[in-house]
Amino acid sequence: MKAFRTGLVVGKFCPLHQGHELLIDTASAQCDDVIVISYTKPEFAGLEPARRERWLRTRFPAATLLVLDDARLAARCRARGLAPRRLPDNAAADEEQRRCVAWLCTALLGRSVDAVFTSEDYGDGFARALAAAFGHPVRHVSVDPARRIVPVSGTAVRADVHGKRQLLSPVVYGDFVQRACFLGGESSGKSSMAAAFAQAIGSVHVPEYGRTLWEERGGRLTFEDMLRIARTQVAQERQLAGHAVRWLSCDTSPLTTLFYSLELFGRVEPALARLAQRRYDAVFLCAPDFPFVQDGTRQGGAFRLRQHAWYLEELARRRVPFITLSGDPWPGLQRCSERSDSLNAPLRQRIIQLITKIISVILSMAAALFSRCGSLSNE
Repeated sequence: MKAFRTGLVVGKFCPLHQGHELLIDTASAQCDDVIVISYTKPEFAGLEPARRERWLRTRFPAATLLVLDDARLAARCRARGLAPRRLPDNAAADEEQRRCVAWLCTALLGRSVDAVFTSEDYGDGFARALAAAFGHPVRHVSVDPARRIVPVSGTAVRADVHGKRQLLSPVVYGDFVQRACFLGGESSGKSSMAAAFAQAIGSVHVPEYGRTLWEERGGRLTFEDMLRIARTQVAQERQLAGHAVRWLSCDTSPLTTLFYSLELFGRVEPALARLAQRRYDAVFLCAPDFPFVQDGTRQGGAFRLRQHAWYLEELARRRVPFITLSGDPWPGLQRCSERSDSLNAPLRQRIIQLITKIISVILSMAAALFSRCGSLSNE
């Protein structure tokens, strides 16, 4: 039997970090049910309620969640036939915050709590205010107030989310990772570039699932496989984003699958067409300006040129900014790779630093280009 029937955790969760998770895990271990309430006013850019709710629901599916802003609160009030109310500002007095939380529990959830879990000095006063509102005792359970178990704060994470990524669950950190997409026709260096890019910046890359499935099927794909390929590609992006570092390198996108669906079958599933609208933070198009290499699976140089022309037209039609990567960098890279074992450590480090600097310049160019066109990342 657990110590409490219903526990309460309240916070901004901007973003949800391991300190918050310790708090909710502790409440879950001691309570039959846990209510988690999240609000902040003003909101923080990129940390909107829908995103916070998704994090919390993914990490704590058994908890009762109430993730609010003023619009969500108004909708909840209308649904229950209540007069609309507004959330208190972050700077509002403790008494106002406590009255609001008590009202949210009783009016919107029809619940009261037996314990409130915090890592803050205000916890005892919070528990007394809730007890007065509910008409029964509410205990304050203090969890790691000195931040010895998890030395973190939301302010510190917001100031350096990538430097503090080890304090975020992958599902949370993945939302802060930018996606770089590499497109190109057959034998354009696209897959090699995507893998090399990830390696150079110490991150991970998403391989082309369509190629994997094509090989598994012996080169025989069906129309139904097209949607499966696009969905799996996106799912793998989402899965790997939380394990990337700043940037996730994506070898192709659903736009490529759309091309092959048209090329092979002359039609496209509506769901695939929607997935092909997926945006990326940077798009690199590998040009077919070096000799075509036939590996036994490719259709030929003319097909490569037609595919490249289609990308140019489609990206322009969709108003997607991109950077063209020209030339064949791979012979030199291969020679460097073959000799890497003979290089001394300082020289290897200088080469890595040079590659990283070049990539940094490219990404800065991409960021400037994409910022002029608005945010292109979507989830």
